Amino acid sequence: MVGLTRYTGAMDSDELLAIELTTDERFVLRCGLVEWGGPSHCTGEMAVAMGFGGVDDLFNRGDLLVSAIMAGDPLNAVDWCRALLATEISFISDLVGSGQDWIYTTGLSDETTLTRLCQIQRKMPRAVYAAIGNGIGTRPERPEAG
Repeated sequence: MVGLTRYTGAMDSDELLAIELTTDERFVLRCGLVEWGGPSHCTGEMAVAMGFGGVDDLFNRGDLLVSAIMAGDPLNAVDWCRALLATEISFISDLVGSGQDWIYTTGLSDETTLTRLCQIQRKMPRAVYAAIGNGIGTRPERPEAG
């Protein structure tokens, strides 16, 4: 039996990571983020689970992420995680994402998209995965009632 280990490496949340992605890989992330303004249907809870402050933050920050990703700019680990997770959900989910409409709205086949997503996943440094449970996939802390 193989044991699973959670990455717990410390990383400054503002530290920028440059990840060498091809133009095609960047396009997949762009499509995944842009789809949330089209056929993908985001709820506030889903946006928070993906690391955004809500649906408006997904749209606003998503636009900034698309610009940065397409320009080849470095992002912090949380933003890389947001972009990848939003793309994975948008691509595969027919319930909240593009799902079966993906090929029609992006022009990318499922096979091409899956191949490129796997390539992107392999390029993500382990530090990106530390964002899970630390800003991604968790509820924001609520102040205690006084």
